[in-house]
Amino acid sequence: MRFFALVAALVSAVAAETFTVIVGGNSTITYNPTSVNATNGDVIQFQFVSKNHTLTQSSFAAPCTPLADGVDSGFQAVATNATTFPVWSFTLTNTSAPLWFYCAQVGHCANDGMVFAVNPTAAKSFEAFQAAALATGTNSTTTNTTASAATSGTSTASTASGSTVASASAAVASQSAVGAATTANGATALASSAIAGLVAVFGVGVGLLL
Repeated sequence: MRFFALVAALVSAVAAETFTVIVGGNSTITYNPTSVNATNGDVIQFQFVSKNHTLTQSSFAAPCTPLADGVDSGFQAVATNATTFPVWSFTLTNTSAPLWFYCAQVGHCANDGMVFAVNPTAAKSFEAFQAAALATGTNSTTTNTTASAATSGTSTASTASGSTVASASAAVASQSAVGAATTANGATALASSAIAGLVAVFGVGVGLLL
C-alpha cells in the first residue's frame, strides 16, 4: 500500500509543471504570457524585469481591487541598470475556478489593463477580465518605490536600492557642508566689522588727544 502511495506521489511530482511569466518585459506594462492553464501542484514563477510592479490577486467582479487573503508579491522594484531581477512564485493548490490577478502600481490595472489570469474560461475570459479592468478608470492604489514583503509565495533575488540611499546621504552631507561654510563666512564678516569699529574709535581718540 505504501509502495503505491509513493508511486502516486512521485508521479504527481514529475507531472507538476513550472510556468514562467515575464513581468514588464522590454519596459512594457504587461505580463507575458497574459494567462496560463495549470493544475494543482503546478508552480507559476514571475520574473520582474523592469519598473516597479506587483502580482496581486483580485476577482473577476473587481479586477483592480485586492482580494482579501489573496496572494500578493508586494512591489518588486527593478533598477534601470539592474543585472539581477526579483523572482516570485507560488504553487497552485485549488484550480477548481479561474484565478485573477493585476498589478497594483498606480494606473497599471485600470489605465493599462495590466492583468493576468489562471485558467480563464469561455464564460469568464481573459479579454473580458481585462476589459472590466480598463472600465474601472483610474485606480487608487498608491505607488510604492521599494520592494515589500510577499504574501503566500516565495521571492528570490533583490534590487539595487543602495545607490538611492547613498545619493540621499551625499545630498544631506553636501547641504551640511554648505551650511557650515555659510556660518563660517558670517562669523568672519562679523569679526572684520568689529575690528574696523575698534580701529575707528581708536583713531577718534588719538585725534582728540592731539
